[in-house]
Amino acid sequence: MNKQIIKCLFPAAGYGTRFLPATKAIPKEMLPVLTKPLLQYGVEEAMSAGISTMAIVTGRGKRAIEDHFDRSYELEHQIDGTSKEPLMSGIRSIIYDCTFSYTRQVEMKGLGHAILTGETLIGNEPFAVILADDLCDNDGEAVLTQMIKLYEKYQCSIVAVEEIPMQDTNKYGVIAGKEIEDGIVKVSNMVEKPDPKDAPSNLAIIGRYILTPDIFDILKDTKAGKGGEIQITDALLTQAKQGKVIAYKFKGKRFDCGSVDGFVEATNYFYEKKIN
Repeated sequence: MNKQIIKCLFPAAGYGTRFLPATKAIPKEMLPVLTKPLLQYGVEEAMSAGISTMAIVTGRGKRAIEDHFDRSYELEHQIDGTSKEPLMSGIRSIIYDCTFSYTRQVEMKGLGHAILTGETLIGNEPFAVILADDLCDNDGEAVLTQMIKLYEKYQCSIVAVEEIPMQDTNKYGVIAGKEIEDGIVKVSNMVEKPDPKDAPSNLAIIGRYILTPDIFDILKDTKAGKGGEIQITDALLTQAKQGKVIAYKFKGKRFDCGSVDGFVEATNYFYEKKIN
């Protein structure tokens, strides 16, 4: 029987150093694009894909995340019956419709280590991963919804990819492989942040994954790679060598809100969308 994707993991333990001093006391995942924090956009995307169990890997100084996805009785009492009350309707429905669980990543050892830390929340089942600082928008189906439909067909790990300028390959995990359907590539090679001259293609992995549970055992055996960190790209390469990873050129627009330029671009885009 095919297992459904019912849990989404959000690695949210990073320091957000590119946004200092703003992120000295505020988690980067709580930086707002217009009136919603980045992490809420990610949770809403997971919900639109039929997921209601949210697993969040946090770290020190990230209590604001837990507080955001919890009721605030004092605030609700203050705005009850006022024109401000409707502003809370979106987060209220998230709190009531979803289950949130948290664990802490004690040391920052890379994305692969963050995902491994989440094993205690996920268990032995396939799951989605959203990196909140990759903010995606689509007028049709959300990126994660597109990927879950693919998982139902292929039953293997899936990474979302997009074409990038070759000079930017050293910022991403980059894949190579054979296109088996329009926009779907069976992955044969993956390299974490290669120099442009060494990159196997210009298809970069962005912050959307579907992972099968064997990834946890692979991560336990994965040695530190680029930057001395445990890279999810290296663990996925192990699966890819077994023919168990596909890459998907998703439909939609993605903003790198981990950078100031991308964050400003996203803010302008969503503002224009709101007023038009």
